Amino acid sequence: MPRPKTRIQQKNSETILEAALDVFSAHGFRGATLDQIADGAGLSKPNLLYYFASKEAIHQTLLTQLLDTWLDPLRDMDAGGDPVVEIMAYVRRKLELSRDYPRESRLFANEILQGAPRMREAIEGDLKRLVDEKAGVLRLWMDEGRIARLDPVHLIFSIWALTQHYADFDVQVQAVLGAGHDPYAEAGVFLETLYRRLLAP
Repeated sequence: MPRPKTRIQQKNSETILEAALDVFSAHGFRGATLDQIADGAGLSKPNLLYYFASKEAIHQTLLTQLLDTWLDPLRDMDAGGDPVVEIMAYVRRKLELSRDYPRESRLFANEILQGAPRMREAIEGDLKRLVDEKAGVLRLWMDEGRIARLDPVHLIFSIWALTQHYADFDVQVQAVLGAGHDPYAEAGVFLETLYRRLLAP
């Protein structure tokens, strides 16, 4: 059993991961280097390698943490709750994640665009199982006539696409909207209207 990290070791690990998140989200896995991450963390490369054995190890740690964060809002969808309330809460939380964690969203998008070489097992495992479970909840609500009948998996896909867009394409969103706009506030109003109308039985 590994010994627990000291406070300074924990702090340095977190500093490395924070710097790596900046580098990976800007340059992708292939474009990122250990030297860039070490510079961002204010550590020497040998010191960085004391905490993480490789670039792959840092990237994998970030992806594992990210997947947990990304899936939490879907896990929270309560089969016993009001369907529209639960779905709208999911939409809002996904939009908040895009607003509050744009680097993480781009990190995930970069990994998927590269064919998910370091996440395929998690995507085909934990993520797929959770989507299958919640699709079953959505089908039950549809069978009960509480929301409109739609393909439940594509409904989930649409929520991912319409919320994560604001993080992954932030530069485009800001350029098109121009100054004086709050894209997340405006998107929140738009998505509330869109999904309430879409879900109406």
